[in-house]
Amino acid sequence: MKLSYHGHSVVMIETNGKTILIDPFITGNSLTDLKTDEVKADVIILSHGHNDHVGDTVELAKRNHSLVIAMADLANLLSWKGLNVHGMSIGGAYSFDFGKVKLTQAFHGSSYVTENKEIIYCGMPAGILFMAEGKTIYHAGDTGLFSDMKLIGERHPIDVAFLPIGDNYTMGPEDAAYAATLLNAKKVVPIHYNTFPPIKQDPQKFIELLQNDTGLIMQSGDSFEL
Repeated sequence: MKLSYHGHSVVMIETNGKTILIDPFITGNSLTDLKTDEVKADVIILSHGHNDHVGDTVELAKRNHSLVIAMADLANLLSWKGLNVHGMSIGGAYSFDFGKVKLTQAFHGSSYVTENKEIIYCGMPAGILFMAEGKTIYHAGDTGLFSDMKLIGERHPIDVAFLPIGDNYTMGPEDAAYAATLLNAKKVVPIHYNTFPPIKQDPQKFIELLQNDTGLIMQSGDSFEL
């Protein structure tokens, strides 16, 4: 399994002959190394409906004939745009041919803003557990700290956790470091920071707050094998 990070909250997983892209915010993401017209994705998984997470999903999914996995409300919205979707809800899991996906709770919002300045409700936000090749990846999406992260870690031993540290809209470094303790992940990667002025953070300070040398700062385009 190969994991790579591409700025903001964009994470790519390559496993079982498939490329899975989480929260593909590319256009407008000054920190990404990706180009929309070059990205190949068999599967797209969305944590919630905000524009900086849905991002380029419609264009990518249409060009690649991708399966889009999202909360049921958001999945319905995207199906009306002609996408192939699989809707889920918090606490539910589903086994696909490329791996198992389970959605967890997250404390945030979830809506999509149209070009006409309309706000469309997209259901609840979610975190994402992805399981394949005997490994478990946790992408927390956008969330504040919550105590049930301990339960998530106990029920699903986590190999890699991608946690937001930007503050203002999500956990800041201190809360994210505490979340890492609750989750007891083997490796922790900070995401969702420095893309916009309100979420400017020094990831090294977050790493220094972690216990047991579990932190890994990834630059856009960095990858590792798991």
